[in-house]
Amino acid sequence: MITAPHTAKFKKQLEEEKALLETELSELGKRNPSNPSDWVAAKAEGEEFGADRNDNADIDEMEENDNAALNELEGRLSNVIRALDKIKNGGFGVCEISGHDIEMDRLEANPAARTCKKHMNDPL
Repeated sequence: MITAPHTAKFKKQLEEEKALLETELSELGKRNPSNPSDWVAAKAEGEEFGADRNDNADIDEMEENDNAALNELEGRLSNVIRALDKIKNGGFGVCEISGHDIEMDRLEANPAARTCKKHMNDPL
C-alpha cells in the first residue's frame, strides 16, 4: 500500500520529470497549435532540400532521428501526466490490467509505471 509520504515523493519526482521532458521536447520540436498536448518536430532554420543528394539525405536522417526521439519523449510525458492525474484523482499505484497494487520497487524505479511487474510487458 502506498502511503501519503510515498505519494508526495513520487509526485515531486513526476513533476520534476515532466518539466525535464517538456524542456527536452521544446529543444526538438514545438507544440502543435491545433492540439497543444501534441508535439511536432521543428525543422532547423536554413535546412532546405536542394540539389545535393548527400546533404538532402543528411537532413532527412536528422529529421527522422528527431522524430523518433520526439515520439519517445512524448510517450514518456504522456505516462508522467497520467500518473500525476492519478495522484490527483485517485488510482495511483494500481495496475491498469489487474487492479492490484503496483510493487513499491517498481514505482521506485518508475513512478509513472502503469502496471505491476506481472503485466509490465502486456499491451495496454
